[in-house]
Amino acid sequence: MDVARFNQSLKAKAPPADLTAPLEALWWEAKGNWNKAHEIAQAHEGEMACDWVHAYLHRVEGDLGNAGYWYRRAKQPQATGALKSERETLVASFLGPVSR
Repeated sequence: MDVARFNQSLKAKAPPADLTAPLEALWWEAKGNWNKAHEIAQAHEGEMACDWVHAYLHRVEGDLGNAGYWYRRAKQPQATGALKSERETLVASFLGPVSR
């Protein structure tokens, strides 16, 4: 899967079955279901990718103090740019390099 296919999958009612937990959380957040996304991130606490998503989710929520905690746990710099750009960066990071 690539970013374009991930974005195309947002038209469906449920995420693709083969998404990893961090991608599934991002999928639900992109669909407007912050609570479902947060449940997934919390269920995988301690996994660096999910901790990074957890940070992003608290930033979306507007809880910057809590977001900062999760960015530190994920060993990532605290994001300050547009939320949509951060989500796109996360999705691209978790999908990995493009195969040629």
